[in-house]
Amino acid sequence: MAKKTSDVEKAVTIRRLQGYPSFAEFLASDRDRSTVVFRRFDRLSARNLLHLQSELCELEAQQDALDDQDRNGSTENKQFARNWEEARKHSTGSQKERVELALKIREKLKEYKEAILLDTTLLSLQPPSDRVWDALRHKFHNISPGDLKGWPTLGGASIAILEDQDDLVSLKPPAEQDRLTSFVRDRFGFIFSKATASDDTRYFPEHRITVFVTILSTVVAAMLLVGAIVNLYVVKSQKWRLGLIAIYTALFATTVALLTSARRAEVFAATAAYSAVLVVFVSGNLGN
Repeated sequence: MAKKTSDVEKAVTIRRLQGYPSFAEFLASDRDRSTVVFRRFDRLSARNLLHLQSELCELEAQQDALDDQDRNGSTENKQFARNWEEARKHSTGSQKERVELALKIREKLKEYKEAILLDTTLLSLQPPSDRVWDALRHKFHNISPGDLKGWPTLGGASIAILEDQDDLVSLKPPAEQDRLTSFVRDRFGFIFSKATASDDTRYFPEHRITVFVTILSTVVAAMLLVGAIVNLYVVKSQKWRLGLIAIYTALFATTVALLTSARRAEVFAATAAYSAVLVVFVSGNLGN
C-alpha cells in the first residue's frame, strides 16, 4: 500500500493525457487494487429506492382498489381472480386493465428488488482506509512538494468525487485485515516503501507486509510455546509453575486477541488448547 498515495507495485513510466486517461491508469496500475475506489452515491441510491418504493405503493393501491371492485363485481371477474390463464385469455375491457397492472407490478418489483440487492452488495463493501483516501486525494489534486495547492485531474462536478470518505467504496480491501497487519501497515509502512520514477509518490507492495507479518506471527507463537515449556522445565516449584501457566496463558490470550482478527469464541478455543498443553507438560512430570 502506498505511504502517500497507494499500493502500486510498479511505477508508471508512460505519461498519459491528463484527465480520465491518467487517473484511470493510476487506479489500474495498483497491483493490490487498494486504490480502486469509487463513489457509492448513497444519497442518490436512497432517493432512487424511495422513488421505486413510492411507485410500488401507488401500484399496490391500484391493485387493492381493483380487488375491491371485483369483490363486489360479477362472477366472471371473481373467477378471473382465481385463474391467471383465464384472465390473460380474456384480457379485454376492464380485465385488460387488471392484467396490464399485474404485469407492470411484476416489472417494477423486479427493478426495485434488483436495486435493493445491488445496494446491499455495495453497503457490504468497506470504505477506503484513511491512508488510501489521503493518497487518492493527493494524486487526484496533483499535490506535490513544489505545488501544495495542486489542481483537480477531472473538471466539472467531478472535482469533488473524493471529498466524502463515507460515500466511497473500495472494490478490493487489503488481503489481511487483522490488527497486527493493520498496525504494521500504518506504523511501519515506510520500511517497505519505494519511490517511483514518475513523481514523488512512494509505494510498497501489500504482499511484502503479508510475508513480514506471517514470519513475525510464527516467531511470536513459537516463543510463547517454547518459552513457556523451557520456563516450566527449569522451575521446580509447583506453585511457581502454576503461576507461570497463568501468566503465559494470559499473555497468549492477549496476543491472540490484540494481534489477530480472531473472534471471541476462537480466542477462547485457542487459549484453552494452549493452556492444556502446558498443564499436560506439568502434570505428566515431563518437566522433572
